[in-house]
Amino acid sequence: MKRNIDMKEVSDGRFYGLRDMVKAGCGDCQGCCDCCRDMGSSILLDPYDLFRLTTGLNRSFNQLLDDKIELNVVDGLILPNLKMQEKTQACGFLNAQGRCSIHPLRPGICRIFPLGRYYEDRSFRYFLQVHECKKEPKTKVKVQKWIDTPQAGRNEQFIIDWHYFVRDLSEQLTNADDNYQKTVSLYLLKNFYQKPYEDSRDFYEQFYERLTEAKKIFPV
Repeated sequence: MKRNIDMKEVSDGRFYGLRDMVKAGCGDCQGCCDCCRDMGSSILLDPYDLFRLTTGLNRSFNQLLDDKIELNVVDGLILPNLKMQEKTQACGFLNAQGRCSIHPLRPGICRIFPLGRYYEDRSFRYFLQVHECKKEPKTKVKVQKWIDTPQAGRNEQFIIDWHYFVRDLSEQLTNADDNYQKTVSLYLLKNFYQKPYEDSRDFYEQFYERLTEAKKIFPV
């Protein structure tokens, strides 16, 4: 999702890498769940997020569409995001105690919060969103520990490759007709989200097989 922001207004003026310390620790939230409410369609899900959810919950993409995720148009492409419940505007995975019921499987955007990703030069760096999390006091924590994702370096490369593939496709669609946009979106949904990933195989190997095939069909 493209965002035009002034980094001086939203961050502490620094960029962070996996080995850096950042003041993001919030004491296990201590019952606060503000970041799990009123998020609209902003919690976009990438293929690794769906791999974790489908294999961890033993539910298919289509089953999750019943009540936990939804589809929205983002920069011309149809992509999935976490669904907020109609009555409470809370994430569907938030339990009655105000805790995340899928914490080990939570999506990447949830994992890095209150950090964000700043993309440039076909890469990205993390930044601290200073106005997003109201929980105080915050403690310093290593970025890699905070994100809590296995094979962090490999995961970062996946995020870069997926982000720029989707961004480049979106730019190609700027002047495309509706039928072509629909064709591209349905291909992405079917091949990167609906088509099951084998939990007995390495996710990244499966993803790059699909990405290689997609780039043959839609060169970017």
